[in-house]
Amino acid sequence: MAVKLRLKRMGAKQKPFYRIIVADSRSPRDGRFIETVGTYDPIKATDNITVKEDRVTYWLDNGAQPTDTVKNLLSKSGVWATYKNSKVKKASNKATKEEKEEKTSTKKTTKKTTKKEA
Repeated sequence: MAVKLRLKRMGAKQKPFYRIIVADSRSPRDGRFIETVGTYDPIKATDNITVKEDRVTYWLDNGAQPTDTVKNLLSKSGVWATYKNSKVKKASNKATKEEKEEKTSTKKTTKKTTKKEA
């Protein structure tokens, strides 16, 4: 199942209000969804984006793809930068762990070869 973060239109005519939802990519725009993770009100001048940062990060970690508009909204709210930074930190931590494992494994192999030679 391909999961997307996208907008669901709410509100009256000429007064749009959107919810940021997690939904199967095959479901209709205003149809079935999995979870609501935020809102966007384009009419308000300030504080028009609210996001549950922990839930958005959870879904992004599990493979959900944001639409272009949602990606822009997440960038404006600062969630996208936080997510990318945490992803970079995880990758660097993983790389350092792998380097440590390689160093220890090379030490073990060198010890084994010296025993066989002797």
